[in-house]
Amino acid sequence: MEALIKKVAEAYAAFSADAALQCEKGNKAAGTRARKASLELEKLMKEFRKVSLEAAKN
Repeated sequence: MEALIKKVAEAYAAFSADAALQCEKGNKAAGTRARKASLELEKLMKEFRKVSLEAAKN
Protein backbone atom coordinates (compact mmCIF):
# COMPACT_ATOMS: atom_id res chain seq x y z
CA MET A 1 0.00 0.00 0.00
CA GLU A 2 2.90 2.35 0.72
CA ALA A 3 4.20 1.93 -2.84
CA LEU A 4 0.77 2.83 -4.19
CA ILE A 5 0.62 5.95 -2.04
CA LYS A 6 4.07 6.95 -3.30
CA LYS A 7 2.89 6.50 -6.93
CA VAL A 8 -0.18 8.66 -6.22
CA ALA A 9 2.00 11.39 -4.73
CA GLU A 10 4.36 11.34 -7.71
CA ALA A 11 1.49 11.44 -10.21
CA TYR A 12 -0.13 14.33 -8.35
CA ALA A 13 3.14 16.26 -8.28
CA ALA A 14 3.47 15.86 -12.05
CA PHE A 15 -0.14 16.91 -12.56
CA SER A 16 0.20 19.91 -10.28
CA ALA A 17 3.37 21.18 -11.97
CA ASP A 18 1.94 20.85 -15.48
CA ALA A 19 -1.43 22.34 -14.53
CA ALA A 20 0.33 25.34 -13.00
CA LEU A 21 2.36 25.86 -16.17
CA GLN A 22 -0.80 25.78 -18.24
CA CYS A 23 -2.60 28.28 -16.00
CA GLU A 24 0.29 30.67 -15.45
CA LYS A 25 1.97 30.65 -18.84
CA GLY A 26 -0.66 29.26 -21.19
CA ASN A 27 1.60 26.33 -22.07
CA LYS A 28 -0.59 24.04 -24.21
CA ALA A 29 1.80 21.08 -24.04
CA ALA A 30 1.75 21.27 -20.24
CA GLY A 31 -2.05 21.15 -20.39
CA THR A 32 -1.89 17.97 -22.42
CA ARG A 33 0.52 16.42 -19.92
CA ALA A 34 -1.72 17.51 -17.03
CA ARG A 35 -4.75 15.86 -18.62
CA LYS A 36 -2.78 12.67 -19.15
CA ALA A 37 -1.59 12.77 -15.53
CA SER A 38 -5.19 13.24 -14.36
CA LEU A 39 -6.19 10.02 -16.12
CA GLU A 40 -3.32 8.19 -14.44
CA LEU A 41 -4.37 9.65 -11.08
CA GLU A 42 -7.89 8.38 -11.64
CA LYS A 43 -6.60 4.84 -12.19
CA LEU A 44 -4.34 5.02 -9.15
CA MET A 45 -7.11 6.35 -6.94
CA LYS A 46 -9.42 3.50 -7.97
CA GLU A 47 -6.65 1.04 -7.13
CA PHE A 48 -6.13 2.78 -3.77
CA ARG A 49 -9.82 2.46 -3.02
CA LYS A 50 -9.69 -1.30 -3.66
CA VAL A 51 -6.59 -1.77 -1.51
CA SER A 52 -7.97 0.44 1.24
CA LEU A 53 -11.24 -1.48 1.41
CA GLU A 54 -9.37 -4.78 1.61
CA ALA A 55 -7.19 -3.43 4.42
CA ALA A 56 -10.25 -2.23 6.30
CA LYS A 57 -11.87 -5.67 6.08
CA ASN A 58 -8.87 -7.39 7.66
